[in-house]
Amino acid sequence: MKRKVIAVWFSCGVASAVAAKLTVDKYKDTHDILIVNNPIKEEHEDNKRFLKDVEKWIDYPILEAKNSKYPNASVVEIFDKGYMAGHKGAACTLRLKKQARYQFEKDNHIDYHVLGFTIDEWKRQKKFNEGERANTLPVLIENLITKEDCFNILKKAGIELPKIYKLGYPNANCIGCVKSQSPTYWNLVRDTFPDVYNERAEQSRKIGCKLVKRKGKRIYLDELKPTDKGGKIKSVECGIFCDT
Repeated sequence: MKRKVIAVWFSCGVASAVAAKLTVDKYKDTHDILIVNNPIKEEHEDNKRFLKDVEKWIDYPILEAKNSKYPNASVVEIFDKGYMAGHKGAACTLRLKKQARYQFEKDNHIDYHVLGFTIDEWKRQKKFNEGERANTLPVLIENLITKEDCFNILKKAGIELPKIYKLGYPNANCIGCVKSQSPTYWNLVRDTFPDVYNERAEQSRKIGCKLVKRKGKRIYLDELKPTDKGGKIKSVECGIFCDT
């Protein structure tokens, strides 16, 4: 009897790493498992080290899936086409994550999908099930695992977290995530990666995209003051499902 196939979408974040581990431990003897990553050029370089560490931890290869139209997997190339983010989501997630997944699905039969949604993100899991794919295995949610639990599990396993977390970012997305509207977030980018901040500011001004929201009003990045603050930086989903 042919074994069913599970695809685990690994984003170089702590939650998807733990989801991959749980899936392998529970299903490796009964299912074929594909651990798949959509690489992004603008992610922190330490994400690659983290991917290799997770690969050793789960004792499973992590495959790469890119959109064939964008072999460089660069968000900057996507933005050059004139759109960053809006009410329909982010262009980078659509083309470099979602469309890459669609291509991978055409080439690989998949019975179930696993994503790094924790119990704190059950609404995102529900939204993905209703809007994208219902055939998911919510391995983190069914075990009541939180984002904080994922940090602790990896630390206990002796795996160094991606350096981007240590700089104050809530996830391992690419640097200068255009889905964030937070002044706090963008000033963190300005402080930690000024070249990226300046690049996003110039590019967003060029195409007329006001990325930041200050006191309820949209402004350009180059209008943001270093003293502007918002609330706590929100964790923005940037997996194969775009949540803005």
